[in-house]
Amino acid sequence: MGLDTSPERPAPVRQIANLIAGWVDRLGVVWVEGQVAQLSRRQGMNTVFLTLRDAVADVSVSVTCSRQLFDSLNPPVVEGASVVVRAKPSYYANRGTLSLRADDIRMVGLGELLARIERRRQLLAAEGLFAQERKRPLPFLPRTVGLVTGGGSAAERDVLEVARRRWPAVAFRVVHTAVQGPNAAAEVMAALGRLDRDDEVDVIVIARGGGSVEDLLPFSDEGLLRAVFAARTPVVSAIGHEPDSPLLDLVADRRAATPTDAAKTVVPDVAEEADRIAHARSRIRSSLARWIEREQHQLDAVRARPSVADPASGLDDRKHEVVQLRDRSRRTLHHRLDRAHDDLTHQLARVRGLSPLATLRRGYAVVQDADGHVVTSPDQTAVGETDLEGCRSGRPTPTPSSTTTRSTPMTSDQPELSYEEAREELIEVVRRLESGGGTLEESLALWERGEKLATICQDWLDGARKRLEAAIAEDPAADD
Repeated sequence: MGLDTSPERPAPVRQIANLIAGWVDRLGVVWVEGQVAQLSRRQGMNTVFLTLRDAVADVSVSVTCSRQLFDSLNPPVVEGASVVVRAKPSYYANRGTLSLRADDIRMVGLGELLARIERRRQLLAAEGLFAQERKRPLPFLPRTVGLVTGGGSAAERDVLEVARRRWPAVAFRVVHTAVQGPNAAAEVMAALGRLDRDDEVDVIVIARGGGSVEDLLPFSDEGLLRAVFAARTPVVSAIGHEPDSPLLDLVADRRAATPTDAAKTVVPDVAEEADRIAHARSRIRSSLARWIEREQHQLDAVRARPSVADPASGLDDRKHEVVQLRDRSRRTLHHRLDRAHDDLTHQLARVRGLSPLATLRRGYAVVQDADGHVVTSPDQTAVGETDLEGCRSGRPTPTPSSTTTRSTPMTSDQPELSYEEAREELIEVVRRLESGGGTLEESLALWERGEKLATICQDWLDGARKRLEAAIAEDPAADD
């Protein structure tokens, strides 16, 4: 029954909206077939939003379902899948929108095909065939490019023309196969194996133009995917156009959106490389020029230093310092020789002053008895004794009957002594002469040793003085 309205008695919006909602509610539960055009799963919401589009007409409707229902679907619903939805239409009067509340979703037709592909993708992904870490890098400039494509196809033409335009010297090894139909997957696998065994082929491109999901189905074949995974040569997938996504794109080492993009991927652009080389050469030259300039500046700074600009000034200072040190060393050595000479003269005078001969030369005599003992008191002789020996100027001559054993004097048949050794021994001789207590023979022997030691010391001092004078005479800077 129609609603009685007129310009004078119009119906309010709420009334019309409520009437529409009532009519829609009376439709009850319906089964609807369509293609999933859009899918939205909002974070934190328990409702999933889909847009279901008619397969023929440009008509679409919103569909909602619970997240629990959507997550339970296996395989999961993806955009582009054909589905049958059991839903109840609902009209939201506040917003004036119509939607379907689904409680069952099933894949049909193409949707079922996409579901099988999705199950295969999940299985192979679990085995690691799509892992990024096993992707092989493409060579920068391959010796030969293997191309698997349909004979005389636009994909073949695009790959060859673009690659040769970018790098004219590139070599191709083309194998024609079927690219759709039941035999396509087997033929592509055979061509792939043939090129993979060729040692001159450094990269393989599998190319095909765009098409429907059914047309591209061979490039989601499990056998082909495992063959690509096992190949030693890097593989580039160039199937269809940008929206197309067969599973070959996931297992290949590199995905190209189109055959043209594949040609750009496998070979560099000769013009771009020439520009890079020219730019690199320019940067190298600039860097080298800056380095030379920097080093020249540092060299100029070094040359400007006084020690380099006028090295003679530093040499003059060092020469003056050396002359001063030389003069100090000479003065020190002269003083030391003079002190040594004075010390030697003093020690020699003490030796000679303590010598028994010095006493005899002053008129004294040494009297010995028949046994060679020195007579020190008149009580040691008898009246009228004539067997006495006297000495006034030298060593007495022992009588044949003398059996007195004397101390062994210090001998001179020792190895040549140094100045310090002779001086120390001379001081010891003086000490022993000053202490007394020895026999006349021992005193004479000490005196003779002292004379010899004094002569050794004097010879050392004379030699040292001569060497010093000779060194001064030979020094070319002695007169400076």
